[in-house]
Amino acid sequence: MPTVTWDHVHLRSPDPEVTAAWLRDILGAEIIRGPGRIDVQLGGAKLFIAEVKPGDGVNAAPATPYQGLDHFGLAVRDIDAVAAEIKAKGVEFTTEPTTIRPGVRICFIRGPQGISIELLERDKKYA
Repeated sequence: MPTVTWDHVHLRSPDPEVTAAWLRDILGAEIIRGPGRIDVQLGGAKLFIAEVKPGDGVNAAPATPYQGLDHFGLAVRDIDAVAAEIKAKGVEFTTEPTTIRPGVRICFIRGPQGISIELLERDKKYA
C-alpha cells in the first residue's frame, strides 16, 4: 500500500484574486504569490487557485448537492463566535451552527464559486 500525505487542493476561479481575498478576509488564509499564480495557505493546507477564462472549456459550478467532492471541513475554536464574526461579514450560511452528535458542532458556509465549506468544533461541552 502506498504512503500518501496531503499536498494541495486545486480550485478554479474566474477571479483568483477575489477568491484568495475572500479566503484571507473570511477564514484567515495567507496569500502566496508566485510567477503567474496565486495560492493560499489555509489551516495547514495549500490551495492552488487557477484562473478560468471564457472558452477554457471549464464547466460552471454545479448546483449543490452533487456527486463527487461535496465540501471541505475546517476545525475552529468557539464555533458560535466564529459563525457570528463571519455572518457579520455577509457570509452565506447553508447550515447554521448545530450540534450533530455529542461532542461535535458544525455549520456550513458558501464560499466563492459555490464552494461548500464546513466549520466544525469537537468539544465535550457539546452534549
